[in-house]
Amino acid sequence: MKSNKYSCNTRAETLEWIIAIIDFLKPFSFLINAHVVNFFKDKQWEAVDEEWMSCLKDEKTENILLIPSGGAQDDWPASLKEFVHTLRSLSFPREQANLQTILADVDMVPLSTVLSQGMNLKKKHEVEVLSSVVSSVVKSVGALTVVDVGAGQGYLAQVLSFQYKHSVVAIDSSSHHGTVTDSRAARIRKHFAAQMRKSGSGNKCPDVPMTITCRVLSSEMLKALTDVPLEKNNTDFNGSALNEGQSRSQSASDANRLCSLVLAGLHACGDLSVTMLRTFMECEEVKAVVSVGCCYNLLSEKSSDDSCSKCGYPMSAGLKSLGFSLGKNARDLACQSAERWSSLGEDAGLQNFELHSFRAAFQMVLSKHYPEVLATSPSIGRQGKAFRRHQQRKSLETPAAVDTTRKDTDNKKPMGQTSSNSDMCSSFEKFCLSAFSRLNLEHPLDLDLNATWKEADAFTELIGPYWSIRAALGPVLETLILLDRLMFLQEQGDSIKVVMLPIFDPTISPRNVAIIAKRH
Repeated sequence: MKSNKYSCNTRAETLEWIIAIIDFLKPFSFLINAHVVNFFKDKQWEAVDEEWMSCLKDEKTENILLIPSGGAQDDWPASLKEFVHTLRSLSFPREQANLQTILADVDMVPLSTVLSQGMNLKKKHEVEVLSSVVSSVVKSVGALTVVDVGAGQGYLAQVLSFQYKHSVVAIDSSSHHGTVTDSRAARIRKHFAAQMRKSGSGNKCPDVPMTITCRVLSSEMLKALTDVPLEKNNTDFNGSALNEGQSRSQSASDANRLCSLVLAGLHACGDLSVTMLRTFMECEEVKAVVSVGCCYNLLSEKSSDDSCSKCGYPMSAGLKSLGFSLGKNARDLACQSAERWSSLGEDAGLQNFELHSFRAAFQMVLSKHYPEVLATSPSIGRQGKAFRRHQQRKSLETPAAVDTTRKDTDNKKPMGQTSSNSDMCSSFEKFCLSAFSRLNLEHPLDLDLNATWKEADAFTELIGPYWSIRAALGPVLETLILLDRLMFLQEQGDSIKVVMLPIFDPTISPRNVAIIAKRH
């Protein structure tokens, strides 16, 4: 795959792309490492080009929301347009690939209502696409068994088993998920068996996926699966057996062992995706891997004084040699989705910016009255949904007022309030009272929330542009993480064939990039 300017078909091309990203990101470390809750307290807007902020504070919300997707207006400063366009050229393309033209034997079959029961639209799309990709890879390498790593409720495992007729092992750290997977698989098998009896088919009903409950902490644990006996009707297997692989392998025949595997992971969280790739390289029995990662914020990262070779970032020797660290804020930022931003819409965008303003203003309250709490980086939970519901109720109750407000603000600043100043101050007070409650803090006697909001309100028009500019760095940071994984595999030599593809519709599933690797 190629971006507008870069490609990653070879290790050299991938390294060139990585170096270009690092060179671009270094001057913007102040943005990457910023925490928007400190926007007002640290006057973060002052670190951004004044011409950019002056331009964007009067821009329409819809245009602000397009910045992470590479959208720039003709009348913007040349340096800002260059920033946005460069970010776009450095980001891995997200438009869904035409899989039939790239992968052999991909046969995407729509999921039946039985198999898709319980799935939302996003999950159904992901499972439908990924199961067809995994099945194609399994056939191409002649593997006997698929291991669904981080299987959750077993959706992918069950489609691979019942629809594509593959032998499947589902691994998840949650025993509850294992129980749900088994009971759901049993219901599906019962349905298939009834259908076969009704049609008089002599075909054997597919076996349910074997389930293993364990927390995969290393590639050694996944490698131990090659010594686990795959016996008929063994639908529940204790993860402790992974530590008994050596003793079991001495008595298990090769026919009953998982001696030819494909590892598959649908949004295997944090280091789990990395562990899958390492297992593929370290275990000859694993013939291929199909990995769609997520939760970069949970990746472990090698620090300057840490010689750990098993950290989630960096993986490749090439990136390790460059010594470019990310840090927690950068890994959090890598989770931002340009598609989600562009699809927000004006009202949701304004509400998002208002919520960021409330949280940043509350940080000023903590700084003044509870500095010892502020030092602990407190989390006040996800209050956004409750406030959005409150805003929506207000919109339904007073549609005429909302329409008037929208007309008044159509050509004004993105943070031109959706409500009056008194309403905004009242909403901020409610936000703070809820936050105090969540943090189990007393309401300070000398607290003047009206004064705090008045101080912050003078700069609320800047928080939307600032947050959008910062969010635009997210896709590039994610690209860096993905290219690191790709280059790790490319460094292993010509015996490994690897490709990185956007396999999902990014508007449905933003984390849509799969790394697919096979042994020659």
